Amino acid sequence: MAEKKRDAAREATPRVLHLHSTFAAGGKELRCVQLINAFGSKLSHAIVSGDPSAYGASAHIAKGRDVRYPRDFPSLTGKPSPRRLHTLARAMQPYDLILTYNWGAMDAVMAHTLFSDMLGLPPLIHHEDGFNEDEQVRLKTSRNWYRRVALGKANGLVVPSEVLEGIALQTWQQPIGRVKHIPNGIDTKGFTANPRPDALRGVIKHEGEKWVGTLAGLRPVKNLAALVRLIGRLPEEWQLVIVGEGPEGEALRDAADDAGVSHRVHMPGFVADPRRYIGLFDIFALSSRSEQFPLSVVEAMAAALPVAAPSVGDIAAMVAAENAPFIAPAGDEAALGDALMTLAADPALRTQIGEANRTKARAEFDEARMIGAYRRLYDSALGGGVLG
Repeated sequence: MAEKKRDAAREATPRVLHLHSTFAAGGKELRCVQLINAFGSKLSHAIVSGDPSAYGASAHIAKGRDVRYPRDFPSLTGKPSPRRLHTLARAMQPYDLILTYNWGAMDAVMAHTLFSDMLGLPPLIHHEDGFNEDEQVRLKTSRNWYRRVALGKANGLVVPSEVLEGIALQTWQQPIGRVKHIPNGIDTKGFTANPRPDALRGVIKHEGEKWVGTLAGLRPVKNLAALVRLIGRLPEEWQLVIVGEGPEGEALRDAADDAGVSHRVHMPGFVADPRRYIGLFDIFALSSRSEQFPLSVVEAMAAALPVAAPSVGDIAAMVAAENAPFIAPAGDEAALGDALMTLAADPALRTQIGEANRTKARAEFDEARMIGAYRRLYDSALGGGVLG
């Protein structure tokens, strides 16, 4: 019966169900929006957030897209009892493709595997972009086992980084044909070469200033206090600009006060569309304890910036070869500080590295390449001829 209903539905626009742990305006959510916008009227979308209050990414969906938010969808969180999982599975029946995202949607993936044959469920593709703070140092054994079982009937497992690809193949024991490595992409040619000094809301770049900038959520895993401490090692004209929002804001202001650099640390909050202002930075920096494939690094590369960051996730492989010496060992704050000092002292070196980064970003990380890969994957799951 469910299959007959879906056959009838395919005569109209295919319906895609997106199950997110959160739909706040973060990296994976904005990539989802990129794809929704790119596919235009060829698909109809229903978006569910595991956090009912987190739908901020919806503001970035283009006008005219067919998007709904079924607030009566069963909760993505709770004890994975057979009854609850069966309820989740039944809620998937009206759709033509299920897209799930990260650990917060894994119960839905398990429900699909357990009941897909019984209920005739549509194909499911899961996306893994990284881990919560409770798995930033070591993956939890219980979750690894759960993922292995839950992904058993997924049509695909998409990962943006080589590190995650290795985890999927080895730790989660997924077959090589199921795992799809699709690097994140952006509009690399859309970045402003010379932004106005007031392009960043709330902060003006004054003559003679140099900026170390970062785009990051103000959360403990981002370790932004390290950048606050390190800015004090640079000459006085160097300022630290942290663009982002989150619960660590007050703690970072206290850290700046303690380090005596509060006059050199600027926190304008979250500011959309980095294309308009990231070119104000002279150095892009990250200090995260855990990353996979940070889109902010690609944005910095597209803006022709040198990158100083720890070697976590794919960062060392993402940047151009010329930038590689400035990717510090993970957890080595002193080495990260040395990288910043060397870059700060040599404007010609910054320019050389930045141009090499821009060339690589345009060649490997442009959104057209990413969208094409997702188009082929989703179209195959839908039976072909839908997104071509």
